[in-house]
Formats: sequence, C-alpha cells, structure tokens
Amino acid sequence: MAARRAATIEARSSPRGALRWLRLAAWLAPEFGDPHRRLIRHYRTLDDRWAAYHASRRAVIRFPHSADAWMLAGEAAELVFRQAEALTAYEEVLVLEERADAGLAAAALYSRAGQHADAAARFARAYAAGGGMDALRQNAESLGRAGDTAASEEAMRLFRELSNRAGTT
Repeated sequence: MAARRAATIEARSSPRGALRWLRLAAWLAPEFGDPHRRLIRHYRTLDDRWAAYHASRRAVIRFPHSADAWMLAGEAAELVFRQAEALTAYEEVLVLEERADAGLAAAALYSRAGQHADAAARFARAYAAGGGMDALRQNAESLGRAGDTAASEEAMRLFRELSNRAGTT
C-alpha cells in the first residue's frame, strides 16, 4: 500500500511526498526487497548520496543475511567514497552467496587500491559465478600486475581459446 502510494506521488512530481511513503514502505517491509531499492534509488535521484548511504546501512542492520541488502550497501558506500566499507559489503555478499556482480565490484576496488593479487582472486570468483569473458580477461591482467606472469599467460591463453570458440575475438 505505502509503495503504491509512493509511486502515485512520484508520478505527480512530488519527490518529497514520495520519500515519506517510500520510507514507510521500507520500514513496514518484512524482508529486504523492492521498497528498499526504490527508497535508495529515490534518494539518488534527489542527489542525496548520504541519505542513500544511511538508508542502505539501516537495511543491512535490519537484514544482515540479505546479499541484496549488502550489495546495495556497497554501492551506496562507493557513492560517498567509503571504499573500505564498500569492499567489506561486497565481501559480505560473497560470504552469503557467490555472485558475479559482487566479485566484479570487489575486484575493481582491490585493483584501484593496488592489491592486484586480491583483485585477480575476485575476478576469478566472478568468472566462476558467471561474470563472463571480461572477468577472465581482467583476472589475467590483474595476475600480470601482481607479478604472476605464468598464471597471467595461462589465463590469457584460456581467454583467447574461449573467445575463439565463442566467435568473439
């Protein structure tokens, strides 16, 4: 009911009114789901990154076993330049379930921090979780940056072989 009311108000171009209803819907929701995603998305459209961050933190406190809540918390932490918190959130997602998006996000943060061996490990996990050929290529590049030339060459060989099989050179 509250989520429908928020959608109606959003359609009428009353962002602040919709915000009240979205907060109510998120508060009433018995599990993490669409009201929480919509609330955080709405904060982002209002360009209120800190409110999105705080809403995502409340969601993981309330739903600590929800990989989706942790993923959203990681994304919101990145919005406010809290890379360490974002990485912790993505790692928590990977503890709860193997997800390519969490592996790729964690790997990107490790790579930016210059921790190439850790980045390579997360790119490998992302590839194994269905992250696609780009995750395998990035794994090979991170292995090279980490100084493991043999593993990097082997990963690139596998990438080229699979790319040729798929017809995507």
